[in-house]
Amino acid sequence: MIHQYQDKQPVIHETAFIAKDATIIGDVEINQSSSVWFKTIIRGDVAPTRIGERVNIQDLSMLHQSPGMPLVIEDDVTVGHQVTLHSAIVREKALIGMGSIILDGAEIGTGAFIGAGSLVPPGKKIPPNTLALGRPAKVIRNLTEEDLAEMDRIRKSYVEKGKYYKAHTTL
Repeated sequence: MIHQYQDKQPVIHETAFIAKDATIIGDVEINQSSSVWFKTIIRGDVAPTRIGERVNIQDLSMLHQSPGMPLVIEDDVTVGHQVTLHSAIVREKALIGMGSIILDGAEIGTGAFIGAGSLVPPGKKIPPNTLALGRPAKVIRNLTEEDLAEMDRIRKSYVEKGKYYKAHTTL
C-alpha cells in the first residue's frame, strides 16, 4: 500500500519491485531495481527516507526516522529480514543481517556486514569492509574476499528475484 502523508507522496522508480502487502508512506524515494519485500513498512512521515539503486529491503523490516534525521540507504545494500533502521546512514554495498536494529545517527560503512541480531547504538560508526556484531555491535574483523563475494551474490540474487516478482506477481 502506497500512501501520501500531508503533501508528501512516495516516489518509486518504475523498475522497483514493491510487494503488495508492503506499506510505504510519505517522503520516501526508492530508486532503480530496488525491492521492498513482504510486510515491510517504510514510514516517511517524520523525515525523508532515501533508498538507492539495487537495494533490497527484506520481509518484515521497519524503516522510520526522528525529526530532522533522514534515513539514507545508498546503492547496492542488502537489508535482511526483520531489520529496523531508524534515522541512520547505510553506505553502499553494506549488508544488515536479519533481526538487526540500527539506531539514530549510526553510520554503516561501505561494504560493512552487520551480523544477524545486532544492535548498532545511536551515533555508532562501523568502518568500511568490516564485520560487526553483538548487542551493542562491535567490530570483530575485516571482511575477506569470500565474505565480499557472498554479499555480492546475495545482492545480485535479490535484484533478479525483484525482476521476477515484478513480472510475475499478481497478488
